[in-house]
Amino acid sequence: MKTTQLFCKGALAAALILGLGACSGMSSRDKNTAIGAGVGAVGGAILTEGSVGGTVGGAAVGGIIGNQVGK
Repeated sequence: MKTTQLFCKGALAAALILGLGACSGMSSRDKNTAIGAGVGAVGGAILTEGSVGGTVGGAAVGGIIGNQVGK
């Protein structure tokens, strides 16, 4: 059990580092879109208790809002 938890923590840390490294060449508007989509997906999942449609819908709405914030 502890080995699985340790592996999951390491995999999460690696994914986070790689994900943040991928954002280095993005414009400010692209970053806002990605952040909005991420926040929207989490919000949609929470509000719909993990529904796939709610998560995807939240990501779409959040991405659109994040894209328009920089205008």
